[in-house]
Amino acid sequence: MSDVDLKGLIRTVPDHPRPGIQFRDVTTLLQDAEGLRAAVEGLSVPYLDAGVRHVAAIEARGFILGGAIATRVGAGFVPVRKRGKLPYATVGLDYELEYGVDRVEMHQDSVTRGDRVLLVDDLIATGGTALAALGLIEALGGHVVGVAAIIDLPDLGGSARIRDRGYDVHTLCSFEGD
Repeated sequence: MSDVDLKGLIRTVPDHPRPGIQFRDVTTLLQDAEGLRAAVEGLSVPYLDAGVRHVAAIEARGFILGGAIATRVGAGFVPVRKRGKLPYATVGLDYELEYGVDRVEMHQDSVTRGDRVLLVDDLIATGGTALAALGLIEALGGHVVGVAAIIDLPDLGGSARIRDRGYDVHTLCSFEGD
């Protein structure tokens, strides 16, 4: 593993998008060539020999990582998008937000029965979006080999919720308490 300080490359933006939130901005890590390389490598290595057929990544920052990780593990790329963004026939799943409901969708033919799929995003907070994406992958017959993200926000419980559902979770750093 690299000696790049990934956590140190992540900018914290206080009070965004509302007061009291400490937003973890990975764009500063992504614009650093060594940081980006280290993140892609760190998220890929555990899955190099896992027989991954597709890397599914959650819109939008997950896309940046997902394509690179797919290339690294020798897999195809599957976008998981918000409602109405994909051009072909989709399957979708609603999930709860703090103040309402949102929906993620995938093309109905993006994953087939038995495909081994790695789910990727930039961070795991409450886990709602990831769990919805995992539900879509499994509804299409895919077998999830893991969930990978740069950041874990353990105080929000997402990684624990994902693990409680039986999925492997791999993150590169965590921000606790603040």
